[in-house]
Amino acid sequence: MRDLPQSLETMPAATAASVEVLFTDIDDTLTLGGRLPAAAYAALEALEAAGIAVVPVTGRPAGWCDLIARLWPVAAVVGENGAFYYRYDRAERRMQRVYVKPAAERAADRRKLEVILAEVLETVPGSALAADQAGRDCDLAIDFAEDVGPLDDAAIRAIVATFERHGAVAKVSSIHVNGWFGAYDKKSMCERLLVEAFGTSREAMGERAAFIGDSPNDAPMFGSFPCSIGVANLERFFDVLDAYPRWITRQAGGLGFREFADRLLAARN
Repeated sequence: MRDLPQSLETMPAATAASVEVLFTDIDDTLTLGGRLPAAAYAALEALEAAGIAVVPVTGRPAGWCDLIARLWPVAAVVGENGAFYYRYDRAERRMQRVYVKPAAERAADRRKLEVILAEVLETVPGSALAADQAGRDCDLAIDFAEDVGPLDDAAIRAIVATFERHGAVAKVSSIHVNGWFGAYDKKSMCERLLVEAFGTSREAMGERAAFIGDSPNDAPMFGSFPCSIGVANLERFFDVLDAYPRWITRQAGGLGFREFADRLLAARN
């Protein structure tokens, strides 16, 4: 584990200037209070105009990722915690969808996840199926803080334990517990995307790529990217993080994202 993160102001200009691909979480990293602020969206546009490829990396569902890839100023989207990436070719008006698992395996996984869902809803009072579940292809999202609760830590641990008892992977975001079957995560799919879409080797990703996030399920990314940043609201999770980012913003959520974007743009200029 790294030391506690330093203030973003201490990031060397050379480090900021070297970033060509920026991976970013969405919920509570790009958003603030559950909404996407104009400042964060404007930062996405400014980064694109400067030639920096932004890739949202999220636990959100395939349906959302299709919309984001088409309508936002982003280069690609990694969704459902690394189950796939989507890239939209605006010139060809064609969506590229790359999954870890083929359709038949995804269908079999969904049947097993239905069993887990029934058990969680029966044993963890106040939990609910996430409102975005209908758009998901690969995982199961249990809501503990978006449209319900927020539930306490004991309830969250019980949800995680249920997934794991059935042999599934479970990750906690700021609003959901996401669970799936398979040895993949955000980190592995981001590495694959760097190679397949941006021509960067896994070994060289620290020289060109950065990651910004806000919650415990971002820890593998914090630990893998030499240029890693947390927005200010990450501080509430410091006691449970497996790895810290190197730097942290002064502001929370989407305003912290804009703060980092401004740092990258100033270094380029």
